[in-house]
Amino acid sequence: MELGSIVDFFDNKVVLITGATGFLAKIFMEKILRVQPNVKKLYLLIRAPDAESALQRFQTEAVAKDLFKLLKEKHGENLQKFLTEKVAPVAGDIIFEDMGIQDSSLKAEMWRDVDIVVNVAASTNFDERYDVALPLNTLGAKNVLNFAKKCVNIKLFLHVSTAYVSGEKPGLILETPYYLGKSLNGTSGVDIDQERKVLEDKLKELKYDHNANEKSIKLAMKELGMERANHNGWPNTYVFTKAMGEMIVGQLRGDMPVVILRPTIVTSTYKEPFPGWVEGIRTIDSLALGYGKGRLTCFLGDPEAIYDVVPADMVVNAMIVAITAHANQTFSETIYHVGSSVSNPMKFTRIQRSAYLYFTENPLIEKDGTPIIVGHVTVLKSMASFHRYVYLRYSLPLQVLWFVNLLLCQAFGSTYKNLKKKINFVLRLIDLYKPYLFTKTFYDDMNTEKLRRAVRESGDEEKDFYFDPRIINWDEYFQHTHLPGVVNREFK
Repeated sequence: MELGSIVDFFDNKVVLITGATGFLAKIFMEKILRVQPNVKKLYLLIRAPDAESALQRFQTEAVAKDLFKLLKEKHGENLQKFLTEKVAPVAGDIIFEDMGIQDSSLKAEMWRDVDIVVNVAASTNFDERYDVALPLNTLGAKNVLNFAKKCVNIKLFLHVSTAYVSGEKPGLILETPYYLGKSLNGTSGVDIDQERKVLEDKLKELKYDHNANEKSIKLAMKELGMERANHNGWPNTYVFTKAMGEMIVGQLRGDMPVVILRPTIVTSTYKEPFPGWVEGIRTIDSLALGYGKGRLTCFLGDPEAIYDVVPADMVVNAMIVAITAHANQTFSETIYHVGSSVSNPMKFTRIQRSAYLYFTENPLIEKDGTPIIVGHVTVLKSMASFHRYVYLRYSLPLQVLWFVNLLLCQAFGSTYKNLKKKINFVLRLIDLYKPYLFTKTFYDDMNTEKLRRAVRESGDEEKDFYFDPRIINWDEYFQHTHLPGVVNREFK
């Protein structure tokens, strides 16, 4: 693989980014603007009713964030002028044809000028409503791809997926595509048109035959998503609809160069634009905060399991390098796992140890001003032990609920009055996350290693576009970068 200058590649290029106010998309956008100010234009698709609302979301959810502080320091008072010249927020939604863009002259301009399309838009809720996840994660990918195919100068389509499209399969997962008609469990196969029909028929039944209220429809849609995912061998709605998104991109790409990027668990930035920037609380962060607050009394999972995490800036650097490497390679489809379980594996015990050391040295403070003392937690190494813990220790129901509350980032501890109902709810959510608590999966990154090697051999840009997890000291990263970043975001 030959690789020219990465920075030079983006000179005078026009890039369309969907999901532009999301975590990864903003880091991607900031990096391009910072390292290549001569980029011609970044079109940012933002879910909004009109252009003014899209611009407002861009200003409040991107520019106003600490993420942009280096750009603010570089451009000073001229930042808004620079952004006005380089960034074009676009109101739209990928669930619609032509991504919901209403302005015909704007669409014509984009079809004429766009060189690269980067699709980051997605719903990442594991048990998302099926009528939300299927249109967004699957059919939305199709709509973005079709828009890209109308761009006369298109050089590459980059689709951000997830490593967890592999389902619950243990062992080494290769960087290979998933094809339409192929399920994970050997059933008759995945048919996206059939999935859409199942969804439409169910909605019609609920709305017109049973006159269901919105609460009932929401619950039924969540159940339908899980049912369809399990029927085809996937553990939850999120990874099932993302897998179908990959399938449809591979099926319909034609001669357009396509890269599918599959990150694992994305954590705070390792180095750029500064260490420890994070947005949104992920599962691993919820556990850490719950532990620091003294509320996490037990942990369900295998402490010796390898947890595959990767800093967000490394994911973004891999995106940028992959675009440079594969632009204009017609008829190509390349898949990259971006993670650490093969190159620099990390056991959950290291996260536990790092959290203990960090919160011992930097204790969180109670409302009365006293420091919170952290200690060791009870480790439940099997589902059987968790069931016993829940049902036998009625004196600790709130502690159990805190564990699940923190694990799933949902504040439901005071929502349910009936203890039995609480416990049943806990067990359902634990079942949802069980594949990831006892994971025995490793994500091969041979293609990604070839990409890293190409950067090393191309010149001196490796220091700017690093994405090799082997450079990470996990103890150092969690104690001095990630946990401080998470705590700062939670309490600032």
